[in-house]
Amino acid sequence: MNLIKRSTWPTRPNWLNAAPLIAIHLIALLALWPGFFSWSAVAVAAILAYVTGAIGVTLGYHRTLTHRSLRLRWGLEYVVAVLGMLALQGPPIEWVATHRVHHAHSDHEGDPHTVRRGVTWAHMRWLLLKNRYVPSRAERARHCPDLVSDPFYRMASYLSIPLQVALGLTLLALGGWSWVIWGIFVRLVFTYHTTWFVNSASHWSGYRTFKTSDRSTNSWWVALMSFGEGWHNNHHAFPFSARHGLAWFEFDMTWWHIKVLQALRLADHVRVPTKRMMERFAFRPVFVRRTIRSIR
Repeated sequence: MNLIKRSTWPTRPNWLNAAPLIAIHLIALLALWPGFFSWSAVAVAAILAYVTGAIGVTLGYHRTLTHRSLRLRWGLEYVVAVLGMLALQGPPIEWVATHRVHHAHSDHEGDPHTVRRGVTWAHMRWLLLKNRYVPSRAERARHCPDLVSDPFYRMASYLSIPLQVALGLTLLALGGWSWVIWGIFVRLVFTYHTTWFVNSASHWSGYRTFKTSDRSTNSWWVALMSFGEGWHNNHHAFPFSARHGLAWFEFDMTWWHIKVLQALRLADHVRVPTKRMMERFAFRPVFVRRTIRSIR
């Protein structure tokens, strides 16, 4: 893997991001103390990780808001966006703008978390150090005119922390400090790293089915952790697609969520690549023809 010259790497800490991220990781270590352990707390963490990670970030922030791979109906988009905000990965406008910039410059100059600066940079150092490629407020408006024009998403830019505090107080009232430690801090650490592994591991190791100009790969273990996001080479080949797992063996939990929502008439305008598209960009068209699932 060709790395960008180390002398050009940023070295100054971005304490606005680094301080809270370090604090969250340190507080999560309290889960190792027996006094903060309970099976109910583990269950709460698992449920919230699923709701905020799979539904909020993967289905909401990524496939619905960033790529408009589907349309959620009857106000469900806003509900899902609130769940994404509870993952504490940034407000919708900020998250979507950063991800759209990543796709515009994937693994080239301008990519906020290119793996060409190293796996640790792509995983989390891009957040901890000053990073000129993370879009500014003005750049977010340019990359996210659809969200910036919506009063709900403009308001949402100020609600991530209050929502997290409200959730923490609710958990404290219902289950005590063990629920807070597991349901907030352990859950956040898990959802952070599952998202970050898509940026790092899925641009570093795995197999490539389709020709793309970046280093994206398909990683089965990242896909399992991230509810289908690890089929990343598929995603970079067809960013508009609501389905990331395209071969019969590429399990994509989020795609099945979308199919259920579609059946319930809560989602429509669901976009997927055609067979001809996949064969055109495949390294081995015959292999793709034999292994893809049925595509409308």
